[in-house]
Amino acid sequence: MTAPRILSCAVVTLVALTACTSAPGDPVVGPPTAGGVVGVGEDAGNPTSSADPGVSPGAVALTADEYRAKLEEARDPIRDAVKRLAGTGGLKTLGRQLQQTTTAVDGAVVRLAALSPPAEVKVQHDGYVEALRNLSAAFGGARQDAASQQLCTGPAVLTNMGDEGVLSAVERAADALSGYPASVISVKAAKERDRRLSNGSFIASESRSGRGSLELRNGSPRDAVVVMVRGGRKVVSVYVRKKAKFKIQGVRDGNYKIYYTFGEDWDSKARTFTRKCDFEQFGKSVRFTTTRTATHIRWSVWTITLHSVIGGNVKPKKINPGDFPS
Repeated sequence: MTAPRILSCAVVTLVALTACTSAPGDPVVGPPTAGGVVGVGEDAGNPTSSADPGVSPGAVALTADEYRAKLEEARDPIRDAVKRLAGTGGLKTLGRQLQQTTTAVDGAVVRLAALSPPAEVKVQHDGYVEALRNLSAAFGGARQDAASQQLCTGPAVLTNMGDEGVLSAVERAADALSGYPASVISVKAAKERDRRLSNGSFIASESRSGRGSLELRNGSPRDAVVVMVRGGRKVVSVYVRKKAKFKIQGVRDGNYKIYYTFGEDWDSKARTFTRKCDFEQFGKSVRFTTTRTATHIRWSVWTITLHSVIGGNVKPKKINPGDFPS
């Protein structure tokens, strides 16, 4: 349903203005007026004011102890936020944590930019504030990378920022404030890695005592983790490398939903890929059955291709990271 358009209307009142001249002797009617020049008490062409236009009136430089306390007050929320970011293991909460980290940095910039530091560190203080502004911009860029699923964990964000030199730049600015507590990076960013499991490694599995089998073919350019869910419970999770295939044997009877995630650099602790991650669900449930007759036993054998193929009859659907059964 289309919302009705609301047309803004303006009522214009026209007021006729008439210029009048008064005849000699007629009283002048109108508002009172005043004119003149406000004197400054000095020769107007040679002002003697000693005020510095770049300094707020009454601004007094902080003592070293006062400045140290203000730095700690601004620094500590950033350090706490960065530490929480380093422990963020997936996209479900990554965007929110990046927002909180950006907010902490922006708050520090506002507080510190308003200070009058001790004269001997004024230049270093200004450089530090500018470095924090750049750090905030970098976290803003990381939020876009998380939204596009190019970076999928907090450690991956810090690794990327470390490789780009953002973290070292802000720490150099902090070090320049020698003797003052200015370091905001509370963790060490790891170098970029490409961790992988062996093809067919089971990440989780119930006892596979059935007769059915599921062959997984991953022709994509990224590794995958496939999860089988039965009755709302994850029962099997297996790693399938790119350009490889693997058959899960002993699948029990039942209806299964099949999920898979693709990506680079598998973080076993967080159970997610840290870069270029996608999350999908196979487009229909897969049913495994075992039937017995007097002479035969029949069971289900399925094959799922994780990449697009000509003639494929089931289209996968993209899902939100939070809906993936990790």
